[in-house]
Amino acid sequence: MDEPDPPPEPAPPEEPAQPEPLAEEAIEPEAVEPELPSEAELEVIEPEPPSEPEPEAEPESPSDPEPEAEPETGPEPDPQQQGRRTGERIERYFPPLPAPEPPAPRAVPVQVPPPVEWPLAEPSEPLGPGPMPDLERIERPARRPRPEPLPPPEPRRKRRAWPMRIFVWLLKAVLIFVIGSILWVAAYRFVAPPVTLTMIGDAIGGHGITKSWMPLDRIDPSMARAAIAAEDGRFCEHSGFDYKAIMAAAARNARGGKIRGGSTISQQTAKNVFLWQGGGFFRKGLEAWFTLLIENIWGKRRIMEVYLNVAETGIGTYGVNAGAQRYFGHDASRMSDREAALIAAVLPLPKKRAAIDPKGFTRRYGNSINARIGVVRGDGLDGCLRK
Repeated sequence: MDEPDPPPEPAPPEEPAQPEPLAEEAIEPEAVEPELPSEAELEVIEPEPPSEPEPEAEPESPSDPEPEAEPETGPEPDPQQQGRRTGERIERYFPPLPAPEPPAPRAVPVQVPPPVEWPLAEPSEPLGPGPMPDLERIERPARRPRPEPLPPPEPRRKRRAWPMRIFVWLLKAVLIFVIGSILWVAAYRFVAPPVTLTMIGDAIGGHGITKSWMPLDRIDPSMARAAIAAEDGRFCEHSGFDYKAIMAAAARNARGGKIRGGSTISQQTAKNVFLWQGGGFFRKGLEAWFTLLIENIWGKRRIMEVYLNVAETGIGTYGVNAGAQRYFGHDASRMSDREAALIAAVLPLPKKRAAIDPKGFTRRYGNSINARIGVVRGDGLDGCLRK
């Protein structure tokens, strides 16, 4: 009889899959974002409950073959350790969220008092939609003109040094004097001088002023010849300065004795009209300047005319016409050579000499002038005064 086939051997129980140990990867700060794990990896592997021990099999008959021994398996995985590893893996990819901020303080409502109710005025017209205004007739307010831009500030000039400023002031003063003197002389070319500094001095001294202007054409020619014979024999020849007379006077004064000048009629006219009486280099310089002006602007006839009307012929008496009326009782239009010579003798010192009944030096000087009048007429020394 054939032996029965032995029963099939039971299959060994399947060992649970052990999770591979995770390699500790170094997480570098600010590295490239890693790939997110899949859902299967995030699932927490729950530990399997321990399997119950199988009941021991009944001893088989000696005829049954002996079962083979089960292979030995490793220790079962600890479920707590496996869960801890899974949690560490999740924290690696998803760091914990920051702690929530404390809630903001709650605002306390402020009670606002209700507004004061003012009585409303009754409308004079019923409220409601009214006619629309004519927009075309409404004038738009004029646009304010744009302000003009301010001019750029002028550059500040540097202040000059004191010497330079003084020089500039002196230069301006000289220019003003030159221009003013030229205009002054040009005005007297056509207008009779109303007053002089010498006249003002006599008026202040209480002597008064007596004068009577007379044109040169009406004055007797003997008076002009007597003035040339007494004061300036070369009047028609020089240009304002008689250098021979000036050198002779300087040599005579150097020898000593009474000082005598060499002024011409032109110089005496400039002094009598524009300056004051007296000496000094400053006045002499101004006298020379005005002499040049009157010689070039007035001419010889105008110089002689002003001289005979401005020269002092007595205390407070100015001009030959006023002198003739004072001494001889008639004007200067009809004078004899003797009368003209006596008035010419008074001209150097009018406050100390008189033409009435002269004595001493005045009478002798008058006789000398009377003798020279014929020489001036005969030699034509008054040729520049004739028309």
